[in-house]
Amino acid sequence: MSRTDAPPLPEPLRVPVADSHTHLDMQDGTVEEGLARAAAVNVTAVVQVGCDVKGSHWAAETAAAHPSVHASVALHPNEAPRIVHGDPEGTSRQGAREPGGKAALDEALAEIDALAALDHVRAVGETGLDHFRTGPEGVAAQEESFRAHIEIAKRHGKALVIHDRDAHADVLRILADAGAPERTVFHCYSGDADMARICAAAGYFMSFAGNVTFKNAQPLRDALAVAPAELVLVETDAPFLTPAPYRGRPNAPYLIPVTLRAMAEVRGTDEDTLAAVVYDNTARAFDF
Repeated sequence: MSRTDAPPLPEPLRVPVADSHTHLDMQDGTVEEGLARAAAVNVTAVVQVGCDVKGSHWAAETAAAHPSVHASVALHPNEAPRIVHGDPEGTSRQGAREPGGKAALDEALAEIDALAALDHVRAVGETGLDHFRTGPEGVAAQEESFRAHIEIAKRHGKALVIHDRDAHADVLRILADAGAPERTVFHCYSGDADMARICAAAGYFMSFAGNVTFKNAQPLRDALAVAPAELVLVETDAPFLTPAPYRGRPNAPYLIPVTLRAMAEVRGTDEDTLAAVVYDNTARAFDF
C-alpha cells in the first residue's frame, strides 16, 4: 500500500468527540465526504481553521453551510511577513507576491476583524509566532499580527487559537502582556510538562494532535499526562500530523479516534470518559 493512500476508518468511538483544528480545504474529496467519514466514527463536530484571508472566508462560508463545522479565521503567523515583505518564491498557496508593507497587513487584518464578527465564526486563529519557518526579519510583522488578533478575539468575544512553533517563551510573554482572551487554545500543543503547568495556571486549553503518538514525542506525552482534564482537547491539524501507525499518509478528521485512544492510554483513563470530557471542553472553548 502506498504511503499516499488514505488510512482505513478506525473503529468508531462510542461517545461523540470533536476535532478542534482541521483544514478541510487542504484535504482530498468534498467537505460533505469528509464530514460523512468523520460522522461514521462519531467525530460529530470540527473546527475549520483559516490561515489567510481567502482561507478564512472559505472557513466562514463552510461553517455557514454545515452545522457540524465551526469556523476560525486568521492570518497564520507565517502569512503576516509574506504580506509585509512579499513572497517572491511563492512559498504559500497564493504563489509569488510583492511586498505590501504595513498598509497591506492592516487591510488583511481588517478583513479578519469583519469575519470574526459573524455568529458562525467561533474563534480567531491560528495566530501566534513561528520561529521555525520565519527568520528574524519577519519577527516584527508576526508580533504585530499576533497582537492584533488578540485584540480582535477580545473585541468579538471569540476564542483565540494559538500557533506556537519554536516560540514558547515569546508566545507566553505576549499573551501575558496583551492580556489573553477568556478562551485561549494552544493548537497542536508542542511544549513540555513544565509549560503545560504554566498554561494550566493561566486557564489555557491544550489541544493534542497526532504527533503525540510519535516515538520521539515523550515530552508531549508527559505534558498530556499533567494537563488538567478540563483543559484537554484533541485535533487532527489535517492533512498534517497523521497519527501512528499511519504517519506520512493523509490525515483527516475521521482519524481522531486513533489519537484519542492513544491519549486515553497516556492519561490512564478509558476512551469513553476522555471522549466525553474532550467534547465538552471543545464545545466550551469554541462556544458551540
